[in-house]
Amino acid sequence: MQVKTPALVIIALVCDLFICYGQIDTTHKQYHHVLFLPVIARSIETSWSFGAAGSYTFKIKREDTSSRTSNLQGLGLYSLKKQIIFALDGTIYFPGEKYILSHQFSYSYFPDKFWGIGKYARGRDEEPYSFRQFYIYLHAQESLGHHLYLGALYEYQQLIDINYVQGGLFDQENVAGRRKYHVSGLGLSFTYDTRNNAFSPDKGDMLQFSFNHFDNFFGSHYRYTNYVLDMRKYIALHKGQVLALQAYGYFNAGEVPLRSLASLGGASRMRGYYNGRYRDKNLAVIQAEYRVPLFWRLGAAAFAGIGDVGKSIADFGLDFPKYSFGGGFRVALNKTEKLNLRLDYGIGRGHSNGFYFQLGEAF
Repeated sequence: MQVKTPALVIIALVCDLFICYGQIDTTHKQYHHVLFLPVIARSIETSWSFGAAGSYTFKIKREDTSSRTSNLQGLGLYSLKKQIIFALDGTIYFPGEKYILSHQFSYSYFPDKFWGIGKYARGRDEEPYSFRQFYIYLHAQESLGHHLYLGALYEYQQLIDINYVQGGLFDQENVAGRRKYHVSGLGLSFTYDTRNNAFSPDKGDMLQFSFNHFDNFFGSHYRYTNYVLDMRKYIALHKGQVLALQAYGYFNAGEVPLRSLASLGGASRMRGYYNGRYRDKNLAVIQAEYRVPLFWRLGAAAFAGIGDVGKSIADFGLDFPKYSFGGGFRVALNKTEKLNLRLDYGIGRGHSNGFYFQLGEAF
């Protein structure tokens, strides 16, 4: 899944960052851990934002040590660019991880930027546009044993109140989805997952392939198929140090509307680029991150990546690759579950750069 709500930066202002509320419900044998944060946020896409965030981690059965910890996260923000974002997402691991349910619900009003489509999209000639978006993503998985999962997924996206420069890049490039629309699609996923933690694994692998077909039959205005390949590896090194690796591919076939195009940049992949600085039907990214504990609740990380977008897979090459590198710090909000607040600074090609404050690791 390509996340459709912008990645955001989170810093607690009022409450003590490091005091969370946890309880054991002995009647239902559940473990609960709740964290509420009044926040100030910053990313390349939003500038400064203000609002509140909450995180709820739990186990359905406390004695179930074989399952990872479930989590729900809520976020409400208003930015200096007059952007509004409300989002609720999370993953529920049922006992023994027989079933896994991931979800995301969001609403956003988002003044944004558009540089055109393609790997050679023009430099500083971006055009402003804005939209309102409702988004739903559901992904249910069933264990097949041996860390293998078969899943079904559903995605719905509605774009309304799209405003752009008439006769500008959108019209010149005949961009699909420049007027209000909605898409709806169903798909399947196949996953191999041995990661030992939901938030910040220090060992294990994850290999996931999914496809999602959007069709008039499901009520979609556009007909296309989306394919996602996500491969991750986590290697535990000396004294808590971790090397995290990811190869990610996002591919489309058919008539793909604007907000479903592959998008390079953001707080999770190719940090340092504005999310959407480069858009096209397809995206391929390889990135690595080296994480080091420092002292108390503090840690540090260094990362690097290379990737690109293209109309077809044949467009990927070394003639104009995009690179990204940088580093940052980590603050453990929940040491037990390894839920971190991260502050990253990323640098990309062509004077692209930016700060990110984020709840949870990039991958």
